Amino acid sequence: MEHLLPLVWIGIIAFGVVMYVILDGFTLGTAMVSYFMDEHERDLAVSVILPTWDGNQTWLVLGGATMYGAFPQAFAAILPALYMPLILMVIALLLRGVAFEFRLKATTSKPMWEHVFFASSLFATIIQGLIVGTFVQGFDINEATHQVSTNNFLSLFNLFTSLSLVFGYSLLGATRLILKTEGPMQDKMYRFAKYLSIYIIGAVGVVSIWTPFLRENIFERWFAGDHWLYLMVLPYITFLAFVILQWALYHRDDRVPFWSSVVLFLCSYVGFLISLFPFIVPYHIPFWEAAAPESTLRFILVGAVIMLPLLLIYTGYAYHIFSGKVKDVLRY
Repeated sequence: MEHLLPLVWIGIIAFGVVMYVILDGFTLGTAMVSYFMDEHERDLAVSVILPTWDGNQTWLVLGGATMYGAFPQAFAAILPALYMPLILMVIALLLRGVAFEFRLKATTSKPMWEHVFFASSLFATIIQGLIVGTFVQGFDINEATHQVSTNNFLSLFNLFTSLSLVFGYSLLGATRLILKTEGPMQDKMYRFAKYLSIYIIGAVGVVSIWTPFLRENIFERWFAGDHWLYLMVLPYITFLAFVILQWALYHRDDRVPFWSSVVLFLCSYVGFLISLFPFIVPYHIPFWEAAAPESTLRFILVGAVIMLPLLLIYTGYAYHIFSGKVKDVLRY
């Protein structure tokens, strides 16, 4: 019970991050697969994400703000080490927002904004992949100054993680468009999803084998004692989700491909959390050591208990209202 409140806040941050990954993941993926569409198809793809995309970044803000409030020591340690990539990611997301809005109104400059929309989405995804890889590999701490740094930001593992995330978000985008469109557009996304899903299951396999050998901590977490007996359920669920995804794509099911892709992401995310736990600054500071005082955690938990349900209700209602097929280009 001693670490209950910090653990609750770890859960809230993890939930906020996974909501961002899923909701903004298929938005980023839609932007990336739109590069291979004609103008009308791109207009239709943008119409799919237009009504709901503004709220997706709320979950990213939630994760960052709660990290600052609930784990100030971890926030202060990690931010300087990742300051430049985080700034670049924010700039890319801002450019994506500008390109998205300008594209809707532009006439002669519309092709330029489409290129910016694609490039900024791709760059933001690459940076996110590099950051995830850095967390898995861990940070270096200078014992004299207690400063956290990373010397492996552009390592082969990080680059492979980035490439995998690009294809993973693209799979989410393609399967979301399968769910929301019909006709030739949907046919094209079925073909895209088949190729992307094969790469993704291969990438998940490579990362799963590679990750335990990056750090002794990770290897012990997965294979020490009888841990592997309990954790093997994760690869089984991942493989089952892939099989269901292939079945759904073959039988041209509208809904199952997207949700199967979400399960693939959730399995990868759970594996990421298992590898890191209990460290919030891998692999030096456990979450309870970086937590704010208990009085602070209790105080900000009141706000979370009020705001999280409201945010979930708003998000769920927005997606419910716009849950049908998009057959015509929306005008904003």
